[in-house]
Amino acid sequence: MGKVNWKPGNMIYPLPAALVSCGWTPENYNLITISWTGTVCTNPPMAYISVRPERHSYDLIKESGEFVINVTTKEIAKETDWCGVKSGRDFDKFKETGLTPIAATVVKAPLIEEAPISIECRVKEIVSLGSHDMFIADVVNVVADDKYLDPVTGSFDLSQSNPLAYSHGHYFTIGEPLGRFGHSVQKKKNTKKKKK
Repeated sequence: MGKVNWKPGNMIYPLPAALVSCGWTPENYNLITISWTGTVCTNPPMAYISVRPERHSYDLIKESGEFVINVTTKEIAKETDWCGVKSGRDFDKFKETGLTPIAATVVKAPLIEEAPISIECRVKEIVSLGSHDMFIADVVNVVADDKYLDPVTGSFDLSQSNPLAYSHGHYFTIGEPLGRFGHSVQKKKNTKKKKK
């Protein structure tokens, strides 16, 4: 067994299978499935999406300067995939999928009610890279579904929503947790009772 060289390509998987919502009125609301998305900076909070200029959503996002990254789940996997293969030029994606647009807090683009987390973004910069342009954005608000909040601590448990991931043309949910950040260096508690 050994290592083999492949031509340069995108091999960083898995990725989120996000539904990005855009538009500023119900007449031009649209959804696009995006996996080229992620965190850019913690402070200030920033995220990015990369979109092909020929996609219908590209002009909507460029003109409005706003979009929402909606985390998807196992329950809306079919709708997520459908929004990635159909164009908003031809379909009202909210109507066709049955997903529910709701008003965002800060931006004009809608949230998806069925999403456990919706991240409202305002475009800061557009970087032309080749096949895709990267929309680098400030995160201006985050909306969380309270059914995934711990009633005691108020912490959010995204894993309970069965978030959707994408890897090489296939969708997956997240599996068993293996440990928390820092578990590799955490000191083990001494469970032996002291002798009196």
